[in-house]
Amino acid sequence: MSKLTTDPYKGTRDFFPEDMWRRDYIFGIWRRVMRRYGYQAYDAPLLEPLELYAVKSGDELVNEQTYQFIDRGDRKVAIRPEMTPSVSRMIAAKRQETAYPARWFSIAQFMRYERPQRGREREFWQLNADLFGINGIEAEAEIIGIGDETLKEFGAKPEFYEIRINSRQLIDLVMTNYLQLDTIQSHLMIKLFDRKNKISHEQFRDQAIEIFGAETAPEGLARLAELLGVRTIAELPEAIRDSEAAKELGRLMDTLSERAISSASFDITLMRGFDYYTGVVFEFFDTHPDNNRSLFGGGRYDGLVGLFGADPVSAVGFAPGYSMTELFLEVHNLLPKFSSTTDVYVGILEGAETGAFELARRLRKEGVNVELDFTGRKLDKQLKTAIKKQVKYLLFVGANELAEELYALKNLSTSEEQKVSFERMVTVLKDRRHKPQDEDDTLFDLEI
Repeated sequence: MSKLTTDPYKGTRDFFPEDMWRRDYIFGIWRRVMRRYGYQAYDAPLLEPLELYAVKSGDELVNEQTYQFIDRGDRKVAIRPEMTPSVSRMIAAKRQETAYPARWFSIAQFMRYERPQRGREREFWQLNADLFGINGIEAEAEIIGIGDETLKEFGAKPEFYEIRINSRQLIDLVMTNYLQLDTIQSHLMIKLFDRKNKISHEQFRDQAIEIFGAETAPEGLARLAELLGVRTIAELPEAIRDSEAAKELGRLMDTLSERAISSASFDITLMRGFDYYTGVVFEFFDTHPDNNRSLFGGGRYDGLVGLFGADPVSAVGFAPGYSMTELFLEVHNLLPKFSSTTDVYVGILEGAETGAFELARRLRKEGVNVELDFTGRKLDKQLKTAIKKQVKYLLFVGANELAEELYALKNLSTSEEQKVSFERMVTVLKDRRHKPQDEDDTLFDLEI
């Protein structure tokens, strides 16, 4: 029998306590911002029928990236690779009962069979936020604004990221009216645009020539070069500049500017990979040289709800992933220092076991998080354990403390010790959660 490995499955990761603390911190800010805007939490099954993704998510996702299998009922199912089809199904199921505009969010777990790389894993978590029932660009403005506020809630400055915006309707006009491509060519060119930043200039040019065809390639490449030089909506070729799609984008850019969202810009090459987008699409990009890549994106997808036999419902959403958010915070030095969720570590002196257990029970009843050391080890071992676990406060309980009802509460980050009553101890321990971390919390950096 071969020896079992301690490594997790390829493309997944273990979350040890400090990792979970970091994840809880990120999830907590996501929840805080979503609730600030009136969004309600929901969830969906981890398994869905494969056909749910086959209809609109795209062939690459279904054929190459889904974990799919035949269940015991002979049904084709998949571990969810994304949430948008599921939430669209749920809206369709409650089409009449739902109050619109519907603002929903989830923080959920997904799996995709793809090549693991920095910031991209096979198992991942992401925030999904969707706004249903608003047709105008106010919906896009709100969703983009939430993405902007979320990064700022983590402490990011506007120069730390940029928001690139385009429109699938404008893209369709570019492909058919300006580049004069047929349906198949347009589909291929959109996929090529979506890969533009992942391949070399020469590869992009050669693949574009192949799409245009040898006869029309010279004129097509000239138009393509002009298009790639566009930086603002006003610079678009006249043939598409006066289209309703371009005007809508202009109104969105003006709205974002009015709301002091300064990181937004127009990007004619932004495609977004999923086939279900029908209008405005956007992506947030990290500007840090060590992580210069897309953070997350989203857009309008008005057609999905109608696929389930319900009346169509307009929808706009976005989905930041945990791993990319974590990398963004790391490179910009925005992750706070680890702090144990345990408020106090209680060591027990010999003969005080019963009283210590009662004291811990009373503290927990008051909402204090207590870890009780009943190992019977020497006090110096208990102290080292508290420091290694990075618990901020230490309390040793003996017969004298129990008799006097006065306790020596020690702050392990400052080495300050104070004699406190039970009531005062509760106040100190609960208040520590609302104070910024001490600048001299260096004790927790020591190796024990």
